[in-house]
Amino acid sequence: MSSPPTDPALQASEISDVLAELAKACDDQVRRAEDGDEVGGLPARLVAAPGSTREAADVLRVAADHRLRVVARGHGTKLHWGATPSGVELIVDTTRLSGVVEHAAGDLVAVVGAGTALATLQEVVGGAGQELAFDDPLGSTVGGAIATSPSGPRRLLRGTLRDLLIGVTFVRSDGVVAKAGGKVVKNVAGYDFGKLLTGSYGTLGLITEAIFRLHPRPVRSHHVTRTISDAADIGPALRAVLASQTVPSAVDVDWPAEGPRQVSVLLEGTEDGVEQRADAVARLLDTDVGDGAAPPWWGHYPFGPDDVAIKLTCPLTEVGTTMRRAHARAAEHGLSLASRASAAGVVHAATPGDGPPEAVASLVHELRAGIAAYDGSVLVLAAPQPLREGLDLWGPVPGLALMRRLKHELDPVHRLSPGRFVGGI
Repeated sequence: MSSPPTDPALQASEISDVLAELAKACDDQVRRAEDGDEVGGLPARLVAAPGSTREAADVLRVAADHRLRVVARGHGTKLHWGATPSGVELIVDTTRLSGVVEHAAGDLVAVVGAGTALATLQEVVGGAGQELAFDDPLGSTVGGAIATSPSGPRRLLRGTLRDLLIGVTFVRSDGVVAKAGGKVVKNVAGYDFGKLLTGSYGTLGLITEAIFRLHPRPVRSHHVTRTISDAADIGPALRAVLASQTVPSAVDVDWPAEGPRQVSVLLEGTEDGVEQRADAVARLLDTDVGDGAAPPWWGHYPFGPDDVAIKLTCPLTEVGTTMRRAHARAAEHGLSLASRASAAGVVHAATPGDGPPEAVASLVHELRAGIAAYDGSVLVLAAPQPLREGLDLWGPVPGLALMRRLKHELDPVHRLSPGRFVGGI
């Protein structure tokens, strides 16, 4: 199913009327777009900041009436991820949709506004000795993290944000409010819209509220880190730890463009338990227990805003092989590469965005060809504008026809983040 043609939107003569309607919808929290109000380099025309689900619904109804294409924005840390939208007249700023609405500590559940910083959520629930077991590499809001589905080291033990999300409130493109899931962890009735919205880049709905299951915060954490001189030792080191009874929360590898490679294992739990497990991991890695501090690179992506950001997925057993192949292919094309991997089977890699476009495109193509044997994937999360035209950001996507049908059902006029997601969705 192809995307419907986009109507001309927001003529200059309409702007004053639209501003007045949006102001009424969200308590005057609306303005004309300024420098920096853009998505993937494409400037917007207006910015509205609703302060509640009801106001968000009213804003999207105004947008629908005036045929406005809409992109949601929290902290804006990942607006350069994904494809450049086909158009954006209105940015919906979600930062007024903030605050922990409810923290049911006894049930290990939190209800939180989509515009809330994840750091704020962690601070609030941390007062009860709890945490959202999710690593936030970029300083995201709740809604931004759900929409783009980033992940950090502890996905190995706790899974991704998708696994921690048990309920969601969102607004459809026509301004209708919908809810899915609830405050019960084992809530599986009906269609799981929380999982559908996770990683959809805002193309299916505007998230206004989320419900997460929490975990007790560990009493102690300890990192065991080993420097790896021979890249061939990465795979055996990871397999040795994963096959042990040490139950690591995370096992990550850092392979910088320059400098030593390292493997670091995070252990969490009680004082005695962590101490014993750290000793066991140190023996497995043939290294010292160390002081337990996280290495400086821990929990961060290897790429910056001007890099080509690549995400590879592979089986747990092939992480070392995938990293070696990526660095070898990059070197063949004269490109430097930095990579950081989770033993959960995810490798994030970065190459400078000022590299030759043909070389970068060839690197991505060859990585996809190599990973195909493992049924893995290679996504280009972000790239500088000059490189985007020559890059296939998504690669082959199973189920694309079904995804398009779902998009058409929830957003038939294709006005939510149009074109930002796979297949032009």
